[in-house]
Amino acid sequence: MKPERLAAMRDAYGEALVELGATNSRVVVLGADTTGSLKSGVFASKYPERFFNVGIAEQNLVSVAAGFALAGKVAFAGTYAIFVPGKCVDQVRNNIAYPGLDVKLVCSHGGISVGPDGASHQQVEDIAIMRSIPKMRVVVPADAVSTKAIVKAAAAIPGPFYIRLARPSTAVVHEAGFEYRQGQAAVVKDGGDVAIIACGIMVPEALKAAESLDAKGVSAAVVDMHTVKPIDSKTVVAFAKKCGRIVTAEEHNVVGGMGSAVAEVLGEVMPVPMRRVGVMDTFGESGEAGELLRKYGLTSSHIEEAAASLVSSPN
Repeated sequence: MKPERLAAMRDAYGEALVELGATNSRVVVLGADTTGSLKSGVFASKYPERFFNVGIAEQNLVSVAAGFALAGKVAFAGTYAIFVPGKCVDQVRNNIAYPGLDVKLVCSHGGISVGPDGASHQQVEDIAIMRSIPKMRVVVPADAVSTKAIVKAAAAIPGPFYIRLARPSTAVVHEAGFEYRQGQAAVVKDGGDVAIIACGIMVPEALKAAESLDAKGVSAAVVDMHTVKPIDSKTVVAFAKKCGRIVTAEEHNVVGGMGSAVAEVLGEVMPVPMRRVGVMDTFGESGEAGELLRKYGLTSSHIEEAAASLVSSPN
């Protein structure tokens, strides 16, 4: 395997905003006293007249963004995932999704890789919450390259988005020039024995697992299901037919997350044996990100174990 190149999704978000600011005068950016952390401050320094910090008031953040959208702007609003949607589901539902406004909620610090901040700041329910809201698109980028492409593409797609980023710098898995197509997954690696469908920081872990499986004679495909809603049903069904076995991997509760979305597709169209790798319906705790990912079963070895158990079991 090539040496990992690490990059921060948050840096990519900031870069994308600056590029959008230069080409689209309708873009405005809002923050909630996390602009330094989310790197949206770089947009503020370049386009101060289009940047608004509402303070630690997440319901306000969402509602003000809705107001800008009603005035014809493309509003990017960001904070930590534990706060949006955590503190303002009502405002997200009624002020943004119900009227279908052009607000892009880009939230960092999703999952347990937040680390030492502990369970109170480790958001493992957001994908389930947001994908249950009508009209809301839910996207979980795998790396900095895809983050930048997704943010820029979202600006040109009318309507609400929820884009979930990770706190730590993560392995880059996509080549420069990655093109985001809404609702179309990215096949990162092909294979015929088992398909690993992953999102977020679990995509590089899935690739490591696939490489190890290949060395043991098991051909494993890896699919980056960056768009959880609308889910790419066509690709899910295609790999279910091809491989007959599916493993999902996500840094989120296994209840209601990407794995649940995949299971819904399989249950209706193409039932095959599957395993879900994720947070097993529990809260996290304070600790270093790597320690927590190992403890809660979110590593390449856990993905490999799940895939191997499917391959060795009779269908």
